[in-house]
Amino acid sequence: MTNKNFNSQRGFTFSKHIPEELSHFDRVFDIFKDLLTHTSGDIEEAFEWLDMLDKEYDIFSDEYSLQDFEEDLKKRGYIKEEDPEEGNSGQGKGKNILTPKLESALREYALDQIFGKLKKNGTGNHRTTKAGIGDERDGENRSFQYGDDLATLNLTESLKNAQINNGISDLRLTEDDLIVEETKHKAQMSTVLMIDISHSMILYGEDRITPAKKVAMALVELIKRKYPKDSIDIIVFGNEAWPIKIKDLPYLKVGPYHTNTVAGLELAMDILRRKRNTNKQIFMITDGKPSCIQLPSGEFYMNSYGLDEKIVSQCLNKAAQARKLKIPITTFMIAQDPYLRQFVEAFTAQNKGKAFLTGLSGLGQMIFEDYEKNRIKRI
Repeated sequence: MTNKNFNSQRGFTFSKHIPEELSHFDRVFDIFKDLLTHTSGDIEEAFEWLDMLDKEYDIFSDEYSLQDFEEDLKKRGYIKEEDPEEGNSGQGKGKNILTPKLESALREYALDQIFGKLKKNGTGNHRTTKAGIGDERDGENRSFQYGDDLATLNLTESLKNAQINNGISDLRLTEDDLIVEETKHKAQMSTVLMIDISHSMILYGEDRITPAKKVAMALVELIKRKYPKDSIDIIVFGNEAWPIKIKDLPYLKVGPYHTNTVAGLELAMDILRRKRNTNKQIFMITDGKPSCIQLPSGEFYMNSYGLDEKIVSQCLNKAAQARKLKIPITTFMIAQDPYLRQFVEAFTAQNKGKAFLTGLSGLGQMIFEDYEKNRIKRI
C-alpha cells in the first residue's frame, strides 16, 4: 500500500495500492544495464541478448521497438556513435560506445541492486571517539580555549553566562563567558579493492567476475555518495597486477591468467603508502589459491596444482608486511575448498585481518557491512 494518511480523529487511512507506471524506456533500461554488465560494456552484444529476450518474453511491441530504444539511448546521451579519429579503445565491437553518463548509471544501478535505494546523505564521514578540535558537534559543552573555532560557539549558553556574571543591566560578553560545543574528529578511510581476474573466475560454468564488478561499482558509488572524503582505488590481478580507473569497471574481463596475489598486495600497499589518511584497508575478492609469482629475474613461476609452498610463503610474507604498515586485509574468498580455507586462515592470521568464505549472492552486502564497521576506527 503506497498511500497512508494519519487523521488525529480517525487514525490511519489506507488507500488501494496503485503500481507506479514506468515509461517504455525505463522498463527496458534496467534490463539493458544488467546485460551491459554481463557483456563487459559490449553494446552490440547486449542488443543481441535484448533481441533474444524479446522473442521469448515480448519486451518490445509495435508501439516501442528495439530501434526506438536505441534512438532513446542516443537522445538521452547514454550511447554515442564511435568517432573513428578517437578510436574505440576496446569498449565495444560495434558503432555504438558507452558515454560517461551511462558508465555512471551502471554504478548507480549496481548500488541499487546490492544496497537498495541509498540516498545521498550530506558529506558523511567516519566517526571516531576522539574529542577535540574537529568538525562534528556531539552535544557536549565546555569553556572556550584559545584557538577554538568561533563557528563552534554556543551563543545561547555564552549569553546566559554573560547575564549571570555581569547582570542584565550591564550585559557584557567576555572571553570567560564563552562556551563552545565539543566536536569530534572525522577519520578518512583509504581503501584498495583487489579483484581477481584469473581464468578461474569463469570456470565450471559459473560467472564470478560479473558479481565482483557489480560489487566494485556499487562500493565506488556508495563511497562517492556517503563518504566523499574517503578514497578508493581499484586494482586487478592475474599474472601481474595493475590499477584500473573507475570508469573502466564496466569493461572488466577475465583473462587467461594465473593468480599472482603477491603482485596485487605489493601494488595495493604501494598505493596506500602514498595516502595521508590514517585509516587504510585492503579488500580482496578472489576465488582461488595463489598460483603465480614473479621471480627477481622477471620470469614468472607458476604452479596450478595444490598449494605451492614457495608461492604461499611469499603471500604470507606480504600479509605480515601489511600488518606492520597497519593495513588490515579483508579477504572475500568465493570458494570453500578445505585446503583453500586452510590457506586463507593462515593468511588472515599473519595479517590479523578478516576473511569471509562466501558465495556470490551475499558478497556485496558483506563488503558493505564490513566497510561500515571499519569506518569507526580510531585515528
